[in-house]
Amino acid sequence: MKKVSKIITSMLPILAILIFQFCATPRYPADVEDALKKSGDNRPELEKVIRHYQNADDSLKLKAAYFLIGNMDGHSYVIYALVDSAGKNVDFDVLSYPDYKTVIAAWDSLEAEIGSIDFIRKEIKEDLHNITADFLIENIDLAFKAWQEKPWAKYLSFEDFCEYVLPYRGSNEPLERWRRYYWEKYHDMEHHLKDPTDPIEAACYINNELKTWFKFDPIFYFHPTDQGLSEMQKNKMGRCEDMTNLAIYAMRANGIAVTSDYTPHWADTGNNHAWNAILNDDGRVIMFMGVEANPGKYQLANRMAKVYRKTYSIQRQNLFFQKESWEQVPRWLSRKNYTDVTSAYTEVADVSISLEQPVPDSVNFAYLCVFNDGEWKAIHWGKIRKQQVTFTDMGTNIAYLPMYYVKEKLVPAGSPLILEKGGTINWLVADENYREKVKLISTTRKKQLTDTDGIEKAFFEKGKNYELFYWNNGWKSLGSQPAAAAPLIFENVPTGGLYWLVAEGSRKDERIFTIENGKQVWW
Repeated sequence: MKKVSKIITSMLPILAILIFQFCATPRYPADVEDALKKSGDNRPELEKVIRHYQNADDSLKLKAAYFLIGNMDGHSYVIYALVDSAGKNVDFDVLSYPDYKTVIAAWDSLEAEIGSIDFIRKEIKEDLHNITADFLIENIDLAFKAWQEKPWAKYLSFEDFCEYVLPYRGSNEPLERWRRYYWEKYHDMEHHLKDPTDPIEAACYINNELKTWFKFDPIFYFHPTDQGLSEMQKNKMGRCEDMTNLAIYAMRANGIAVTSDYTPHWADTGNNHAWNAILNDDGRVIMFMGVEANPGKYQLANRMAKVYRKTYSIQRQNLFFQKESWEQVPRWLSRKNYTDVTSAYTEVADVSISLEQPVPDSVNFAYLCVFNDGEWKAIHWGKIRKQQVTFTDMGTNIAYLPMYYVKEKLVPAGSPLILEKGGTINWLVADENYREKVKLISTTRKKQLTDTDGIEKAFFEKGKNYELFYWNNGWKSLGSQPAAAAPLIFENVPTGGLYWLVAEGSRKDERIFTIENGKQVWW
């Protein structure tokens, strides 16, 4: 008996090691385990999804559940509040106004009365903390049903299915059950198509129906969030993000591989834009505009410095995963779920430069910025190495400014430049020692015209003051003057620089320009 006891005692350390190793072995893939740890009190809901497909012995749907849960971190819906500069809530219902022009006037009037107002994040509703098992299971089952039953979806690989059909959201809209609605709405669609195996024809069929009841309205630029389906059905209008999401809902619900591409800031005008892209059966991605233009019929009107694709999956090459945890970066560039597809849309070139201004303490990245709505806005990033930086795949024929991000503000890191077609860099450095007289006809891109008497036309509001600036580590004023019918003449303007002519009281929609052979060239 003593001998047996001694043997058991001697085996206890071995048993302890085996038990520890068994318990330490991850039950789930690493990304799923990480997501479950972050889900807090909502972990049981996510594990219920996993058990559901484990019990059903459905390995492919289990992999799909792992994909959704493992990439869920960061997906959310944000609730905003409109506040004044003191943080006090402001009562302003955008949708109570009849049109965009009226909203602008009311907004400006309110700011004139109480000072600057803006939307701030009030609450972030993280999917990991709020999504339910029933919601995810229904989403997965209906996505598989569409993939397996619709004839135009047969060409999709599992990987493409996961990225372009399976996700339950389009962007940052509130979560809603849209799959069943659009599955039932178009349940017999294949019987109305000439070629039921053609995903493009199927997408056109759905898009044409969406066009009949939904439209774009700029008033939704003042709507701080992307709309959910029920909101869009009620309002019957929205901005471009709503339009792309509506197409995503209707098409993904029917097994059509659709996503959204976007440029965060246009390079030669204000604002931004999003549009749809569909994965064709030959592997090509074809752009279109949900509820506006079908695949193959859509063109982009402005210059793009960068085009990114929204992904559900986490992209490990993004800035979020390259920066130190403590380092501040421009907010949208810190997102985890986008990938660079600029080269699919326009000519690109790398921009490798030496930074002129000293690198601030604790700054590891520089940013290449475009001029948009009166500000320089970060469009891409590069790692700084001994005062050198490379920005990859930048759109050409565009004006840029390298900048640092310090204390939540962008500050100049060098001189502005033009990235010419072919990749040549043309630096814009105003020569303070050599000045000239310039003649200006507009604040935005206009064609040079003359009237019947041979007098050059100007595009100014008579009597309004216009101030001319040039760039020298910031905008420097060259004075202002009232406009008449003729072009504006400014004396003693430093040559070779970048300029900006701004109307008094404007919303800073004016474009930057260079002066070449006495003419304004717009950027």
